[in-house]
Amino acid sequence: MGLSPPVVAAALVGTAALVAFPIIERGKAEPLVPLELFRSRQFSGANGTTLAVYGAFAGALFLFVVQLQQGLGYSALEAGSAMLPVTFLLLVLSARAGRLGQRFGPRLPMTVGPLVAGAGLLLLSRVGAGSSYPTAILPAVVVFGMGLALTVAPLTAAVMAAVEERHLGVGSGVNNAVARVAGLLSIALLPLVAGLRGVDPATAAFATGVSNALRISAGVCVLGGVVAFVSVRRSAPVEPISQPSMNLACNDLAVRR
Repeated sequence: MGLSPPVVAAALVGTAALVAFPIIERGKAEPLVPLELFRSRQFSGANGTTLAVYGAFAGALFLFVVQLQQGLGYSALEAGSAMLPVTFLLLVLSARAGRLGQRFGPRLPMTVGPLVAGAGLLLLSRVGAGSSYPTAILPAVVVFGMGLALTVAPLTAAVMAAVEERHLGVGSGVNNAVARVAGLLSIALLPLVAGLRGVDPATAAFATGVSNALRISAGVCVLGGVVAFVSVRRSAPVEPISQPSMNLACNDLAVRR
């Protein structure tokens, strides 16, 4: 069964737009995205890591949630709730990972984090019919969440450190756009690469395809860690700011008297 004409047309238009954008920007006196940003090895590398990691987890989790419903009999609510530990770990560990990146540089967590996330995806690839949530799914989700939490905050700091202060907003916007594009491309392409095109989600062939997709995503995560190891060096400095308080105001008043 071939691809429908609207899908092919959308793909061609999207590809043409991506190719044309840097060409158009290059000819502008005040471009929306200054291409000089990509001369920074760290900026390009950090965005490469973003493309790999966000693409890997977006496509993998999209398919895994479908597998939980079709292969393991979860409801939509149960399948979504199964991934809540990832959100919890991001809330609890992101600040700590950011401090780690400030102390030792973002290269270490940005290298180790994708490797850990990849290990979590490999563990998820072993989940099948009859797998128990506490013993099979939860440990894999926790490992994946820890890897993601270790990556995200240092990655943002690495992007901010790679651009001049006047380009901080643009740098952040580019990185966010790369993350969104990565997820869209992964959800569109990963099922095709994993052999899931036209496969009934209720069949064993779909479960096999999801396992393949998770293993591919794990490899892409590892690639993201390698890119970070090669390209990332420094982090954006954080300067502590003393916040005003009533005590400071009272002390100042006493000095004046």
